Amino acid sequence: MKSPIYVKIVEDIRNKISSGELNPGDDLPSETTLCNEYDTSRMTVRKGLSILSNEGYIYSIPGKGYFVKKPDYNKYIFVYDEMNNLINNVDKIELLSVDIIFPDEELAGNLQISKNKKVIMIRRLFYTEEEPMAYDIKYLLYQRGVPIVENEIENATFPEMISNRTSLYDLNKELIIYAKVPEERTKKLLHIYDEIALFVVEQKLYDIEDRPIGLGITYFRGDYIKLHGVSK
Repeated sequence: MKSPIYVKIVEDIRNKISSGELNPGDDLPSETTLCNEYDTSRMTVRKGLSILSNEGYIYSIPGKGYFVKKPDYNKYIFVYDEMNNLINNVDKIELLSVDIIFPDEELAGNLQISKNKKVIMIRRLFYTEEEPMAYDIKYLLYQRGVPIVENEIENATFPEMISNRTSLYDLNKELIIYAKVPEERTKKLLHIYDEIALFVVEQKLYDIEDRPIGLGITYFRGDYIKLHGVSK
């Protein structure tokens, strides 16, 4: 079965870029030239160019045309699941507390709220084979009339915790990963007796209008987590 013309356009230009025939910054033939070369419509040519643009091979400058894009060598894609990673899975969760608090200055800044706005704080411990592997804290904006059901949040992921507040399809998420020396309270919870840094993952959830609706901070023991990213 013969491939559609736009697929051939995509494959031909992609091959020219991969082989070095076209280099970053080089301009592509005009839409009119491509229409004539492939004996097809402008709509078909634009469909092929759109696919190449979405794949990161080219970019456009209005009024000037299409150009080969420089590869982004620093971009990686990885999957983060707070309950599962490459070397360990959470097999038990202990709900430590659910409290309604007033945020300090740092938390209020992260959630873009005033210090007199109430926040729900959820504290949990994650276990693997009876050993605590992570200390988890979640902060959610308090909403009057929205019940806090402890049985539902005890084993829930962060997005699941706010599923009754907003559609999961409308969520935007941000991750920050860093190392931090634990405080004494955290060391006791995680049975840490040496001076070692923890693997910390901060999750921030935004609604469809990019307003913060939750902040999560999970402190992992370094020997219980491993993440994997790929560059495409």
